[in-house]
Amino acid sequence: MDLLVVGGGPAGLATALHAARAGLDVTVWEQRAGTVDKACGEGLMPGAVAALAALGVHPPGHALRGIRYVAGPRRVDADFRAGPGRGVRRTTLHAALREVVLAAGVRIEQRTARRIEQAEDGVVADGVRARHLVAADGLHSPIRHALGLDRRRPGHFRRHGLRRHYALAPWADHVEVHWARDAEAYVTPVSDDLVGVALLTAARGSYDVHLAAFPELRERLAGARPAGPVRGAGPLRQDASARTAGRVLLVGDAAGYVDALTGEGVALALAQAPAAVRAVTSGDLGAYEREWRRLTRRYRWLTHALLCSTRVPPARAALVPMAQRLPWLFSATVDVLARPAGESRSCGTAPLEHMVEPHHGHPARPTRPLDDQQTPDSGTF
Repeated sequence: MDLLVVGGGPAGLATALHAARAGLDVTVWEQRAGTVDKACGEGLMPGAVAALAALGVHPPGHALRGIRYVAGPRRVDADFRAGPGRGVRRTTLHAALREVVLAAGVRIEQRTARRIEQAEDGVVADGVRARHLVAADGLHSPIRHALGLDRRRPGHFRRHGLRRHYALAPWADHVEVHWARDAEAYVTPVSDDLVGVALLTAARGSYDVHLAAFPELRERLAGARPAGPVRGAGPLRQDASARTAGRVLLVGDAAGYVDALTGEGVALALAQAPAAVRAVTSGDLGAYEREWRRLTRRYRWLTHALLCSTRVPPARAALVPMAQRLPWLFSATVDVLARPAGESRSCGTAPLEHMVEPHHGHPARPTRPLDDQQTPDSGTF
């Protein structure tokens, strides 16, 4: 086997599809059966929509015109200049990707790698040999940990996410980001009769406790039937000391993740996948580390800046009013986020974090980790 991909989410499936189209013999191992769900915002930026289309993947969903920031009565919109984004249920996206991957002749097996051994000419995972292995096994990647690539940052600001769907017609064609003192709420239309509401915060509490911080949003959702359970994920910040070790490459969230604040997770995974395959086919794995840094530079820089700038209540409260006063700056920043990962064209404007003065408050109290697993409807951090 030329390539073993461990992890069958969007990052792993996209990597497998690029590998198959490059003529490699590739197999995917995914421990969960069938269509896989995950707690995420479910909004695809235009760059991600274009990357999926290039793979022949066209998942149904709900067209998105742009991003809307909301804080109480204040709101400001920025439309995508590069075409529409798309709100897509995570299960719908996974099913569409899986179908195209299977059609390409890729084998998908329900199993996981428990033991990794490296040799000069390959990798052995639980007795199965491959020339290279891609670890796309998620935020808390066991393979990253087993290879000693985890980079711990004690006391770092630790955020988690909770997501629930509601059975009601979308009231907007934008992703709405509602800002409160200790959390953001991301409202994404994913079909004509379903919206997803994801909450990001470093504070403890149940989904309903955090939702109470958004009275206008809670009123919008009043009477709507929850369509499924609450799912949780986190801590979101994960660091890796390197993206390669021997003949193993880390792709997607396994390669390192800052925060879901800018909504670029799937787009980044789709950009890293072909970069990893190019490194494998060229025999230059060091090139993947360099390419990963280039592809993620915008995301890492802007997300760090936004997190730092909005970490304390006065700065958070100033963000939306400042965006209202400087709509051109907000629109330019959204345009940057909407582009394909790694695109270097300059927008000629200052980034969004200059809307507020940076603050460096004390780190939030750490919260207990959540795996990407289902939590009860009243689940807490």
